[in-house]
Amino acid sequence: MIAYLDCSTGVSGNKFLGALINAGFTIEELRATLAPLGLADAVAVHEVRSAGIAAVGVEVAQAEDARWRHWRDIRAMLESAEGLAEPVRADAIRAFTLLAEAEARVHGVPVEQVHFHEVGAADTIVDIVGVAAGIQALGIERLVASPVAVGSGTIECSHGVLPVPAPATAALLEGIVICDGGIAGELTTPTGAALLRAFVSEYGALPPMTVRACGTGAGTRDIGVPNVTRILLGDVTAPLALEPGAEAVVVLHSNVDHLSAEHLAYAAERLLEAGALDVWQTPIVMKKGRAAVTLSALTMPDEAAALSARLIAETGTLGVRIDPTTRFIAKREVVELKTSLGSVRVKSWQLGDRRGARPEFEDVARTASAKGRPVAEVAAELTAEARRLLGITD
Repeated sequence: MIAYLDCSTGVSGNKFLGALINAGFTIEELRATLAPLGLADAVAVHEVRSAGIAAVGVEVAQAEDARWRHWRDIRAMLESAEGLAEPVRADAIRAFTLLAEAEARVHGVPVEQVHFHEVGAADTIVDIVGVAAGIQALGIERLVASPVAVGSGTIECSHGVLPVPAPATAALLEGIVICDGGIAGELTTPTGAALLRAFVSEYGALPPMTVRACGTGAGTRDIGVPNVTRILLGDVTAPLALEPGAEAVVVLHSNVDHLSAEHLAYAAERLLEAGALDVWQTPIVMKKGRAAVTLSALTMPDEAAALSARLIAETGTLGVRIDPTTRFIAKREVVELKTSLGSVRVKSWQLGDRRGARPEFEDVARTASAKGRPVAEVAAELTAEARRLLGITD
Protein backbone atom coordinates (compact mmCIF):
# COMPACT_ATOMS: atom_id res chain seq x y z
CA MET A 1 0.00 0.00 0.00
CA ILE A 2 1.23 3.47 -0.92
CA ALA A 3 0.07 6.68 0.75
CA TYR A 4 0.33 10.39 -0.02
CA LEU A 5 0.30 12.95 2.78
CA ASP A 6 -0.92 16.42 1.84
CA CYS A 7 0.83 18.93 4.12
CA SER A 8 -0.32 22.08 2.32
CA THR A 9 -1.66 23.46 5.62
CA GLY A 10 0.98 21.79 7.73
CA VAL A 11 1.11 18.67 9.86
CA SER A 12 0.88 17.98 13.57
CA GLY A 13 0.62 14.75 15.51
CA ASN A 14 -3.14 15.00 16.06
CA LYS A 15 -3.85 15.96 12.43
CA PHE A 16 -1.76 13.04 11.13
CA LEU A 17 -3.43 10.61 13.53
CA GLY A 18 -6.90 11.96 12.72
CA ALA A 19 -6.24 11.46 9.00
CA LEU A 20 -5.24 7.82 9.57
CA ILE A 21 -8.37 7.20 11.65
CA ASN A 22 -10.56 8.82 8.99
CA ALA A 23 -8.87 6.59 6.39
CA GLY A 24 -9.71 3.34 8.20
CA PHE A 25 -7.55 2.94 11.33
CA THR A 26 -10.27 2.17 13.86
CA ILE A 27 -10.71 3.72 17.28
CA GLU A 28 -10.77 0.21 18.76
CA GLU A 29 -7.36 -0.52 17.23
CA LEU A 30 -6.01 2.78 18.57
CA ARG A 31 -7.24 2.12 22.10
CA ALA A 32 -5.91 -1.45 22.05
CA THR A 33 -2.50 -0.06 21.08
CA LEU A 34 -2.57 2.54 23.86
CA ALA A 35 -3.80 0.15 26.55
CA PRO A 36 -0.29 -1.13 27.50
CA LEU A 37 0.70 2.51 28.11
CA GLY A 38 -2.33 3.20 30.30
CA LEU A 39 -3.71 5.75 27.82
CA ALA A 40 -6.60 3.86 26.22
CA ASP A 41 -9.24 5.85 28.09
CA ALA A 42 -7.46 9.17 27.68
CA VAL A 43 -8.16 9.54 23.98
CA ALA A 44 -11.36 10.95 22.44
CA VAL A 45 -12.04 10.88 18.70
CA HIS A 46 -14.83 12.91 17.13
CA GLU A 47 -15.98 14.32 13.82
CA VAL A 48 -15.36 18.03 13.34
CA ARG A 49 -15.57 20.65 10.62
CA SER A 50 -12.62 22.84 9.81
CA ALA A 51 -13.64 25.82 7.67
CA GLY A 52 -16.45 23.69 6.24
CA ILE A 53 -14.37 20.54 5.65
CA ALA A 54 -15.39 17.36 7.50
CA ALA A 55 -12.48 15.78 9.36
CA VAL A 56 -11.54 13.75 12.43
CA GLY A 57 -10.29 15.48 15.57
CA VAL A 58 -8.29 13.75 18.29
CA GLU A 59 -8.20 14.98 21.90
CA VAL A 60 -6.29 13.56 24.86
CA ALA A 61 -7.09 14.09 28.55
CA GLN A 62 -4.06 14.12 30.81
CA ALA A 63 -3.05 14.85 34.38
CA GLU A 64 -0.98 17.91 35.11
CA ASP A 65 1.96 15.84 36.36
CA ALA A 66 2.17 14.11 32.95
CA ARG A 67 3.48 17.26 31.30
CA TRP A 68 7.08 17.04 32.49
CA ARG A 69 8.81 13.94 31.14
CA HIS A 70 12.44 13.31 30.29
CA TRP A 71 13.31 11.42 27.14
CA ARG A 72 14.73 8.57 29.22
CA ASP A 73 11.35 8.24 31.01
CA ILE A 74 9.41 8.03 27.76
CA ARG A 75 11.86 5.55 26.26
CA ALA A 76 11.68 3.35 29.36
CA MET A 77 7.86 3.47 29.25
CA LEU A 78 7.81 2.40 25.59
CA GLU A 79 10.43 -0.30 26.06
CA SER A 80 8.68 -1.86 29.06
CA ALA A 81 5.09 -1.72 27.78
CA GLU A 82 3.94 -5.34 27.64
CA GLY A 83 1.59 -6.06 24.78
CA LEU A 84 2.78 -3.20 22.58
CA ALA A 85 3.48 -4.64 19.12
CA GLU A 86 7.20 -4.69 18.35
CA PRO A 87 6.98 -2.82 15.00
CA VAL A 88 4.91 -0.09 16.66
CA ARG A 89 7.30 0.08 19.63
CA ALA A 90 10.35 0.35 17.35
CA ASP A 91 8.78 3.00 15.11
CA ALA A 92 7.56 5.08 18.07
CA ILE A 93 10.99 4.98 19.72
CA ARG A 94 12.59 6.01 16.42
CA ALA A 95 10.26 9.02 16.06
CA PHE A 96 10.75 10.06 19.69
CA THR A 97 14.52 9.70 19.29
CA LEU A 98 14.50 12.07 16.32
CA LEU A 99 12.46 14.54 18.36
CA ALA A 100 14.78 14.25 21.36
CA GLU A 101 17.88 14.72 19.22
CA ALA A 102 16.39 17.85 17.64
CA GLU A 103 15.47 19.29 21.04
CA ALA A 104 18.94 18.48 22.40
CA ARG A 105 20.55 20.16 19.42
CA VAL A 106 18.60 23.41 19.63
CA HIS A 107 18.93 23.68 23.43
CA GLY A 108 22.57 22.60 23.57
CA VAL A 109 22.12 19.75 26.06
CA PRO A 110 22.82 15.98 25.93
CA VAL A 111 19.96 13.88 24.60
CA GLU A 112 19.51 12.07 27.91
CA GLN A 113 18.91 15.40 29.64
CA VAL A 114 16.15 16.54 27.31
CA HIS A 115 12.83 17.06 29.03
CA PHE A 116 10.03 17.70 26.66
CA HIS A 117 7.65 20.07 28.48
CA GLU A 118 4.57 20.09 26.19
CA VAL A 119 6.26 17.52 23.95
CA GLY A 120 6.32 15.05 26.82
CA ALA A 121 2.60 15.35 27.47
CA ALA A 122 0.27 12.40 27.01
CA ASP A 123 -1.15 13.81 23.78
CA THR A 124 2.23 13.61 22.06
CA ILE A 125 2.75 10.04 23.25
CA VAL A 126 -0.70 9.19 21.89
CA ASP A 127 0.05 10.94 18.59
CA ILE A 128 3.40 9.25 17.96
CA VAL A 129 2.40 5.77 19.10
CA GLY A 130 -0.98 6.12 17.35
CA VAL A 131 0.56 7.18 14.02
CA ALA A 132 3.06 4.32 14.21
CA ALA A 133 0.20 1.87 14.86
CA GLY A 134 -2.03 3.39 12.17
CA ILE A 135 0.64 3.07 9.50
CA GLN A 136 1.12 -0.58 10.46
CA ALA A 137 -2.61 -1.33 10.62
CA LEU A 138 -3.35 0.21 7.22
CA GLY A 139 -0.45 -1.63 5.60
CA ILE A 140 1.30 1.52 4.38
CA GLU A 141 4.64 0.46 2.91
CA ARG A 142 5.61 3.71 1.19
CA LEU A 143 4.67 7.20 2.34
CA VAL A 144 5.14 10.20 0.05
CA ALA A 145 4.47 13.77 1.20
CA SER A 146 3.89 17.14 -0.42
CA PRO A 147 6.02 20.20 0.34
CA VAL A 148 5.38 21.12 3.97
CA ALA A 149 3.67 24.37 5.01
CA VAL A 150 5.14 25.56 8.31
CA GLY A 151 3.42 28.92 8.89
CA SER A 152 5.02 32.23 9.81
CA GLY A 153 5.42 34.73 12.63
CA THR A 154 5.99 33.65 16.22
CA ILE A 155 4.50 31.32 18.84
CA GLU A 156 4.48 31.28 22.63
CA CYS A 157 5.55 28.12 24.45
CA SER A 158 7.28 27.06 27.67
CA HIS A 159 10.59 28.39 26.28
CA GLY A 160 9.11 31.83 25.60
CA VAL A 161 8.36 33.45 22.26
CA LEU A 162 9.88 31.49 19.37
CA PRO A 163 9.99 32.10 15.60
CA VAL A 164 7.99 29.89 13.24
CA PRO A 165 9.04 27.27 12.38
CA ALA A 166 10.11 26.51 15.94
CA PRO A 167 13.83 25.68 16.22
CA ALA A 168 13.23 21.94 16.73
CA THR A 169 10.80 21.88 13.81
CA ALA A 170 13.31 23.62 11.55
CA ALA A 171 16.03 21.15 12.57
CA LEU A 172 13.80 18.18 11.79
CA LEU A 173 12.82 19.61 8.38
CA GLU A 174 16.36 20.13 7.12
CA GLY A 175 16.60 18.93 3.51
CA ILE A 176 12.81 18.98 3.06
CA VAL A 177 10.97 21.46 0.80
CA ILE A 178 8.94 23.83 2.99
CA CYS A 179 6.86 26.99 2.52
CA ASP A 180 5.01 29.34 4.87
CA GLY A 181 1.60 28.41 3.47
CA GLY A 182 0.48 32.04 3.57
CA ILE A 183 -0.81 31.61 7.15
CA ALA A 184 0.41 33.36 10.31
CA GLY A 185 1.18 31.07 13.22
CA GLU A 186 2.48 27.53 13.56
CA LEU A 187 1.19 25.05 10.95
CA THR A 188 3.75 22.29 11.52
CA THR A 189 4.73 21.28 15.05
CA PRO A 190 7.90 19.53 16.24
CA THR A 191 5.88 16.34 16.71
CA GLY A 192 4.51 16.58 13.17
CA ALA A 193 8.00 17.21 11.79
CA ALA A 194 9.40 14.21 13.72
CA LEU A 195 6.67 11.98 12.28
CA LEU A 196 7.52 13.18 8.77
CA ARG A 197 11.22 12.51 9.35
CA ALA A 198 10.45 9.04 10.76
CA PHE A 199 7.93 7.77 8.22
CA VAL A 200 8.08 9.72 4.94
CA SER A 201 10.40 8.21 2.36
CA GLU A 202 10.15 10.92 -0.29
CA TYR A 203 8.64 14.31 -1.06
CA GLY A 204 7.13 15.50 -4.31
CA ALA A 205 4.22 14.95 -6.66
CA LEU A 206 1.30 12.65 -6.02
CA PRO A 207 2.56 9.25 -7.24
CA PRO A 208 0.47 7.15 -9.65
CA MET A 209 -1.95 5.10 -7.55
CA THR A 210 -5.40 3.57 -7.56
CA VAL A 211 -7.00 5.31 -4.57
CA ARG A 212 -8.63 2.96 -2.04
CA ALA A 213 -9.25 5.33 0.86
CA CYS A 214 -8.68 8.89 1.98
CA GLY A 215 -8.72 10.53 5.37
CA THR A 216 -8.65 14.05 6.79
CA GLY A 217 -7.45 15.01 10.26
CA ALA A 218 -8.17 18.39 11.80
CA GLY A 219 -6.16 20.66 14.02
CA THR A 220 -7.73 22.68 16.83
CA ARG A 221 -6.84 26.21 15.72
CA ASP A 222 -9.04 28.38 13.46
CA ILE A 223 -6.72 29.66 10.72
CA GLY A 224 -9.38 30.94 8.30
CA VAL A 225 -8.94 27.99 5.91
CA PRO A 226 -9.25 24.24 6.51
CA ASN A 227 -6.65 23.42 9.20
CA VAL A 228 -6.23 19.82 8.09
CA THR A 229 -3.79 17.15 6.98
CA ARG A 230 -5.09 14.76 4.33
CA ILE A 231 -3.87 11.28 3.42
CA LEU A 232 -4.63 9.25 0.30
CA LEU A 233 -4.13 5.47 0.37
CA GLY A 234 -3.95 3.31 -2.70
CA ASP A 235 -2.36 0.57 -4.71
CA VAL A 236 0.72 1.31 -6.78
CA THR A 237 -0.15 1.90 -10.42
CA ALA A 238 2.59 1.15 -12.89
CA PRO A 239 3.29 4.15 -15.14
CA LEU A 240 2.22 3.78 -18.73
CA ALA A 241 4.93 2.67 -21.13
CA LEU A 242 6.03 5.68 -23.12
CA GLU A 243 6.31 5.60 -26.87
CA PRO A 244 9.55 6.77 -28.50
CA GLY A 245 9.77 10.55 -28.40
CA ALA A 246 7.53 10.83 -25.31
CA GLU A 247 8.49 11.67 -21.73
CA ALA A 248 6.71 11.84 -18.40
CA VAL A 249 6.00 15.34 -17.05
CA VAL A 250 3.65 16.84 -14.46
CA VAL A 251 1.38 19.88 -14.58
CA LEU A 252 1.01 22.07 -11.50
CA HIS A 253 -2.29 23.96 -11.13
CA SER A 254 -3.49 26.51 -8.61
CA ASN A 255 -6.63 28.67 -8.71
CA VAL A 256 -5.82 32.27 -7.79
CA ASP A 257 -8.37 35.02 -7.14
CA HIS A 258 -6.42 37.42 -4.93
CA LEU A 259 -3.63 38.69 -7.19
CA SER A 260 -3.47 41.45 -9.78
CA ALA A 261 -2.58 40.75 -13.40
CA GLU A 262 0.83 42.32 -12.83
CA HIS A 263 1.52 40.08 -9.83
CA LEU A 264 0.47 36.98 -11.78
CA ALA A 265 2.74 37.90 -14.69
CA TYR A 266 5.62 38.40 -12.26
CA ALA A 267 4.94 35.02 -10.62
CA ALA A 268 4.88 33.32 -14.04
CA GLU A 269 8.29 34.81 -14.89
CA ARG A 270 9.72 33.62 -11.56
CA LEU A 271 8.45 30.09 -12.22
CA LEU A 272 10.15 30.07 -15.60
CA GLU A 273 13.37 31.28 -13.99
CA ALA A 274 13.02 28.47 -11.43
CA GLY A 275 13.07 25.89 -14.23
CA ALA A 276 9.45 25.44 -15.33
CA LEU A 277 9.21 24.05 -18.85
CA ASP A 278 6.19 26.23 -19.56
CA VAL A 279 3.81 28.48 -17.63
CA TRP A 280 0.33 29.67 -18.61
CA GLN A 281 -2.81 31.27 -17.21
CA THR A 282 -6.43 30.24 -17.82
CA PRO A 283 -9.38 32.52 -16.93
CA ILE A 284 -11.95 30.73 -14.74
CA VAL A 285 -15.04 31.57 -12.70
CA MET A 286 -15.01 30.42 -9.06
CA LYS A 287 -17.73 30.27 -6.41
CA LYS A 288 -20.12 33.21 -6.14
CA GLY A 289 -19.31 34.13 -9.76
CA ARG A 290 -15.85 35.40 -8.77
CA ALA A 291 -13.45 35.86 -11.69
CA ALA A 292 -10.12 34.12 -11.16
CA VAL A 293 -7.19 32.54 -12.96
CA THR A 294 -5.73 29.04 -12.95
CA LEU A 295 -1.96 29.41 -12.94
CA SER A 296 -0.35 26.32 -14.47
CA ALA A 297 3.24 25.21 -14.84
CA LEU A 298 4.79 22.27 -16.66
CA THR A 299 7.79 20.56 -15.09
CA MET A 300 9.64 17.27 -14.74
CA PRO A 301 8.36 14.92 -11.98
CA ASP A 302 11.48 15.23 -9.83
CA GLU A 303 11.20 19.03 -9.89
CA ALA A 304 7.51 19.15 -8.93
CA ALA A 305 8.03 19.57 -5.19
CA ALA A 306 10.49 22.44 -5.48
CA LEU A 307 8.44 24.22 -8.15
CA SER A 308 5.22 23.76 -6.11
CA ALA A 309 6.93 25.40 -3.16
CA ARG A 310 8.07 28.26 -5.42
CA LEU A 311 4.53 28.69 -6.79
CA ILE A 312 3.15 28.86 -3.25
CA ALA A 313 5.84 31.31 -2.19
CA GLU A 314 5.31 33.64 -5.18
CA THR A 315 1.49 33.67 -5.11
CA GLY A 316 0.50 32.92 -1.52
CA THR A 317 -1.89 30.24 -2.78
CA LEU A 318 -2.83 27.59 -0.22
CA GLY A 319 -2.49 24.51 -2.42
CA VAL A 320 -1.16 23.13 -5.68
CA ARG A 321 -2.71 20.29 -7.68
CA ILE A 322 -0.23 18.01 -9.41
CA ASP A 323 -1.33 16.02 -12.48
CA PRO A 324 0.98 13.50 -14.15
CA THR A 325 0.89 13.54 -17.94
CA THR A 326 2.98 12.75 -21.01
CA ARG A 327 4.39 14.99 -23.71
CA PHE A 328 5.92 14.36 -27.11
CA ILE A 329 8.84 16.65 -27.82
CA ALA A 330 10.78 17.33 -30.96
CA LYS A 331 14.56 17.45 -30.96
CA ARG A 332 15.47 21.10 -31.15
CA GLU A 333 18.33 23.54 -31.13
CA VAL A 334 18.79 27.25 -31.59
CA VAL A 335 21.29 28.29 -34.25
CA GLU A 336 22.34 31.72 -35.45
CA LEU A 337 22.15 32.22 -39.20
CA LYS A 338 23.47 35.00 -41.40
CA THR A 339 20.53 35.89 -43.64
CA SER A 340 20.01 38.54 -46.30
CA LEU A 341 18.30 40.63 -43.61
CA GLY A 342 21.06 40.20 -41.03
CA SER A 343 22.01 37.77 -38.28
CA VAL A 344 18.97 35.94 -36.86
CA ARG A 345 18.51 33.21 -34.23
CA VAL A 346 16.51 30.27 -35.57
CA LYS A 347 14.96 27.37 -33.70
CA SER A 348 15.28 24.19 -35.76
CA TRP A 349 13.42 21.01 -34.83
CA GLN A 350 13.01 17.40 -35.88
CA LEU A 351 10.33 14.88 -34.93
CA GLY A 352 10.77 11.55 -36.66
CA ASP A 353 11.41 12.26 -40.34
CA ARG A 354 9.90 15.73 -40.19
CA ARG A 355 12.06 18.83 -39.88
CA GLY A 356 11.26 22.49 -39.49
CA ALA A 357 12.66 25.90 -38.60
CA ARG A 358 11.25 29.06 -37.08
CA PRO A 359 13.10 32.34 -36.49
CA GLU A 360 12.94 33.70 -32.92
CA PHE A 361 10.20 36.33 -32.77
CA GLU A 362 12.36 38.88 -30.94
CA ASP A 363 14.83 38.83 -33.85
CA VAL A 364 11.99 38.99 -36.38
CA ALA A 365 10.50 42.03 -34.63
CA ARG A 366 13.89 43.72 -34.34
CA THR A 367 14.59 43.15 -38.04
CA ALA A 368 11.12 44.31 -39.11
CA SER A 369 11.51 47.49 -37.06
CA ALA A 370 14.97 48.19 -38.48
CA LYS A 371 13.81 47.64 -42.06
CA GLY A 372 10.48 49.44 -41.66
CA ARG A 373 8.59 46.43 -42.95
CA PRO A 374 5.52 44.47 -41.66
CA VAL A 375 6.51 41.82 -39.13
CA ALA A 376 4.44 39.09 -40.83
CA GLU A 377 6.21 39.72 -44.13
CA VAL A 378 9.66 39.61 -42.51
CA ALA A 379 8.77 36.43 -40.57
CA ALA A 380 7.71 34.63 -43.76
CA GLU A 381 10.86 35.72 -45.60
CA LEU A 382 13.21 34.73 -42.76
CA THR A 383 11.47 31.36 -42.30
CA ALA A 384 11.85 30.51 -45.97
CA GLU A 385 15.50 31.59 -46.00
CA ALA A 386 16.25 29.66 -42.78
CA ARG A 387 14.78 26.46 -44.22
CA ARG A 388 16.88 26.88 -47.33
CA LEU A 389 20.09 27.52 -45.37
CA LEU A 390 19.43 24.47 -43.18
CA GLY A 391 18.65 22.24 -46.13
CA ILE A 392 15.03 21.62 -45.17
CA THR A 393 13.01 20.70 -48.24
CA ASP A 394 9.94 18.89 -46.92
